Amino acid sequence: MIYVLLPAYNEERSLSALLPKINHVFKTLKKDYRLFVCNDGSRDHTGEILKEFCGKMPLEILTHKINRGLGETSRDLFEMAAELSHPDDVIIRMDCDDTHEPKFFSDLFTKLDQGFDVVIASRFQPGGGQKGLSVYKAFVSLCANIFMKIIFPIRGVREYSCGFRAYRAKVVKTAIDIFGNNFIQLKGLGFTCTLEKLIRLKMLGAKFTEIPFTLRYDQKKSKSKMVGSITTFGYFTLAIFYYWPWGGWRTGYRKKIREYLKKTCAE
Repeated sequence: MIYVLLPAYNEERSLSALLPKINHVFKTLKKDYRLFVCNDGSRDHTGEILKEFCGKMPLEILTHKINRGLGETSRDLFEMAAELSHPDDVIIRMDCDDTHEPKFFSDLFTKLDQGFDVVIASRFQPGGGQKGLSVYKAFVSLCANIFMKIIFPIRGVREYSCGFRAYRAKVVKTAIDIFGNNFIQLKGLGFTCTLEKLIRLKMLGAKFTEIPFTLRYDQKKSKSKMVGSITTFGYFTLAIFYYWPWGGWRTGYRKKIREYLKKTCAE
């Protein structure tokens, strides 16, 4: 089973384009899937549109009555998928604004079948790119990814800020078993959660790779939800938490991770 996770906030103009494409790709691939969408306190017609699609595809809706942000929304979606999935299942997280094309699902699955735990849709792989992004935003995004590559080097990863990824369910379930609610700890710091998940899975020894994809910012109809100052602050906070010399994440969780993996192997 494949679980697709979509955080949605004021996406009434994007859902009608994105959801049929997701359904069409899975029908073409002849794969079973379940789609979980969290309506994060939308003030437009996102909720009504989602209800219309419930009878047309295997869609389940989580609802936040007030907007809680991407961190809490991602946490709820991943915890739900981890609880319902089997270790061999696949979890895909993508954006709800129609900038991530479902046609790349097949490439993600191929890499998972090769033994990787996390596969990232990357603009920075040969053949990848982006459309519709201003020169300024493209430059800022590139600088941010270079910064993250230097501070958090992960073998096989060049794309740190794109949330379009496929995960082996086993590694997500393990992460939530170990970290619990702190799988996404910096919930209130904007889009920091996108990076934090990578760091958590790196700590577990997950195997990462990427596929080339094109970010279709030219198809984006909704306003950007990212607040640059908050997310930038979150990146620096994450670096401090990870590298803090007196009990940072690297040392603080090391024993707990070892004990968990040892217990799992014994079973």
